[in-house]
Amino acid sequence: MIKVLKGMKDRYFEDIRKYDYIIDSAKNVFSKYGFEKIITPIVEETELFERGVGEETDVVSKEMYTFLDKAGRSITMRPEGTAGVVRAYLQAGLYKSDPLVKWFYYGPMYRYEAPQKGRYREFHQVGVEAFGVRDPFADAEIIKMGCEFLETAGIKNLTVEINSLGNSSSRQRYTAELKKFIEERLDKLCDNCKTRYKKNPLRVLDCKSEACQEQYKNAPVLKDYLDEESSTYYEELKKYLELLEVNYVENYRLVRGLDYYSDTVFEIKSENLGAQSTVLAGGRYDKLLEILGDIQMPGIGFAAGTERIALLMDESLLKEEEKPVYVVYFPETKEYALNIIKILRENGIKVDFDYGMKSFKSQMKKAGKLNSKYVIILGEDEKNENKAVLKNFDTGEQEKLEIEKVIERVNGDV
Repeated sequence: MIKVLKGMKDRYFEDIRKYDYIIDSAKNVFSKYGFEKIITPIVEETELFERGVGEETDVVSKEMYTFLDKAGRSITMRPEGTAGVVRAYLQAGLYKSDPLVKWFYYGPMYRYEAPQKGRYREFHQVGVEAFGVRDPFADAEIIKMGCEFLETAGIKNLTVEINSLGNSSSRQRYTAELKKFIEERLDKLCDNCKTRYKKNPLRVLDCKSEACQEQYKNAPVLKDYLDEESSTYYEELKKYLELLEVNYVENYRLVRGLDYYSDTVFEIKSENLGAQSTVLAGGRYDKLLEILGDIQMPGIGFAAGTERIALLMDESLLKEEEKPVYVVYFPETKEYALNIIKILRENGIKVDFDYGMKSFKSQMKKAGKLNSKYVIILGEDEKNENKAVLKNFDTGEQEKLEIEKVIERVNGDV
């Protein structure tokens, strides 16, 4: 038997109900903040992610699904959503007129990494991107929106962590000091950190090794190297978060796993996820549009994994799914039944029935399995009288009614 690939998952029944609830929550919250939906392709030119995400990141160097198409072009199944949305913004030339654009998206992403609880090789993300605005109030509002989305999706016990990576000059000064600090401890670090030390020293702070984190306890803190511009921006961000009643903690070790972030970075975590506690993360990326399109245009966004949200969500928020009315019929009433089913559906009634002409007993058993409240029985007498027997499975009561009365009774009970 051919099975689903490792790290991927078929989704149906309860999984789909959760996914739909999460997406509906996202749409409702994001639209309140003036964001509109965008859909971008699942596959893009590999160069987009090499330049946009960073060739030295784990995502690009180790985790991407990349292949050559029939024209010999290197194509990659998107590992994240931001780069594709930025490409769409640049390609459409939206920066030329009114540059302020606020988009949200959702869909599958692909990374070849070790599967674990709430993490898959095919995973689904909800994300937002806002272009054309550089203002700490915009950053604060987007963080607030992320909190509101997760709360609407039914997640509790949230913690917002924030940090500033500063502007380019701030990071250069800090990176020089951090490299000196790391160099003295290089022999005690993991191979991954040794590689990051050479290519992107800031990323060593993101290492998951406890031994490495022990070495970084007394590492210099980026906050101490922020210039006046970056420091003022960060202080204003905190002021606006307080005005918006967003409770936050400062995490001076917080860096994001992708290279394009600057200034504001943030993560929203849940204590209910264990070690991998981040549910939503993002930040400001004012240089990304310049990297991809030679355009100086600010941007900020975040993304959240729906699988991780589904692990945490309050399932009591899921509405009880409307059960179908089940139609039971006989060989001699099949055509009559099909016509009645059509009329019921035209009147907004959810209907199910058996295609296989099973026995009356089997059909009634199937209705019970579906937890149908109502069963409509269409025998030869009902056909001749243009009526139907309506049986209430909860009470056991049944009566013969005209079709209009059946519709009225069922719709009145929905």
